[in-house]
Amino acid sequence: MGSIRVIIAGGGTGGHIFPAVAVGHALQRLCPGAELLFVGAKDKMEMEKVPKEGFKIIGLDIAGYNRTHLWKNISLPFKLLKSRIEARRIIREFKPDAMMGVGGFASFPMLSAGQGMGIPTLIQEQNSFAGKSNKILGKRANAICVAYPAMQRFFPKDKVMLTGNPVRKSISSMTLTSAEGKDWFGLNAGLTTVLVIGGSLGAKSVNDAVDEGLEDILKEGVQVIWQSGKPYFEQAQKRTASLQSVKVFDFIKEMDYAYAAADIVISRAGALAIAELCIAGKPVIFVPYPFAAEDHQTSNAMALVTNNAALLVKDDLVKTLLVTTLKTLLQDKALQNKMSGNLKAMAITDADERIARKVMEIAGKN
Repeated sequence: MGSIRVIIAGGGTGGHIFPAVAVGHALQRLCPGAELLFVGAKDKMEMEKVPKEGFKIIGLDIAGYNRTHLWKNISLPFKLLKSRIEARRIIREFKPDAMMGVGGFASFPMLSAGQGMGIPTLIQEQNSFAGKSNKILGKRANAICVAYPAMQRFFPKDKVMLTGNPVRKSISSMTLTSAEGKDWFGLNAGLTTVLVIGGSLGAKSVNDAVDEGLEDILKEGVQVIWQSGKPYFEQAQKRTASLQSVKVFDFIKEMDYAYAAADIVISRAGALAIAELCIAGKPVIFVPYPFAAEDHQTSNAMALVTNNAALLVKDDLVKTLLVTTLKTLLQDKALQNKMSGNLKAMAITDADERIARKVMEIAGKN
């Protein structure tokens, strides 16, 4: 088996970057000497995160359609054309055997250019509702790796492969005990622990509801790990200054410890969070972010709710329903056990290697 050259394109959020990096590491494990080039969008978080993982990255000058400030779209056609030219130049210079797109601004111009130049391409669609760009790319892609069943409604059936979403190795091979997790956070090993995560930037509606209902939650005899996100962090710190049983963080890097410590989780319904929660097997209440493209977070969450693996509270009902839903779940041990078992049944721990093998296959390298 010869060495392989692969371009991995996309980013913008942790939900796109972590899977891309996980597949990059899997390719290096399965194909020693693999040469990888990441392509992201200038000024987006991948330009900082990817090099920290030991990979080379190039940034395209690209942005998405701005639905809020329409005047900002004036330069968009120029940026798209420029990024297309730049994409072709990168491909000519790097000469990849295959290309993979994970979603995000850089994914479309790179894969579209690659398809036009006859390079085998693979799409990694993380959500249960495919976005417009991936649906267009899917027509000419060689393979489409998905995390949910029934995705042939968006893509050519013969190209779709159910692989799951890749997660960080620290979580997919997690062996931490509940006691180790709680000890890491300085919490009481004997108390039920509620973990609140609102994504890397925080979730205002969730934070407001937790803030308002904190005493009510603590009356249940629980302790709380609260990832508030940066914008809410100061307020959350002030709010919990006198409460020993609540630990507040703007961002938790060591999510393996957080999942180990948690007995119940409150979370947004991003694809990455869902993949991780299936592996952790912790009963969860999802509050889908309502402004995600095509409302895909609600679709993601419903795939679990219909399997009795999660509960859902709509974002606009969070203030009135979140705390009561949490209290009901805390008091129902049978439901917790049922959800935990159903989550674990949906877990895929080797998604990174499944996708890496498919990349090698379309490149003719396995």
